[in-house]
Amino acid sequence: MSATSHELTITRFIAAPPAKVWEVMAERQCEWWCPTPWRAEVDRQDRRAGGACRMTMYGPDGEVIPQDGIYLAYEEGRRFVTTDAIVGDFEPAGPFMIGIWEVAPEGDGTRYTARARHWTEEAKTQHAEMGFEEGWSACAAQLAQICEREAG
Repeated sequence: MSATSHELTITRFIAAPPAKVWEVMAERQCEWWCPTPWRAEVDRQDRRAGGACRMTMYGPDGEVIPQDGIYLAYEEGRRFVTTDAIVGDFEPAGPFMIGIWEVAPEGDGTRYTARARHWTEEAKTQHAEMGFEEGWSACAAQLAQICEREAG
């Protein structure tokens, strides 16, 4: 079975140079990572394969959702890959997904792609039912808005 058989994907053209999209995507996650009125705070990012990737999402009604995991890959200017299957000092956790965030030049702008790969069809379906399409599309729109405003 291919890795993409349990994948959910959002892609969007952003009318800004790849370097700008990467800078906002990688360095300013607190500005776009969660659909408003939610917000995210970066707790720790050790941007290398095996490095910690920890954020906390805060909801408008007092919700607090930690995201704890590691980077599987970090390719400056191109993509980063994280998973929640491993936390802390390489401790196994209940895996939900592998997240892949990528930028690539396209015409006079950038193609942004975000993927969520799941271990099972059930996890993929659960993520879809949680509002993947709506939520991750809102985040992509927020990212695009920041990049296009600053590039224009």
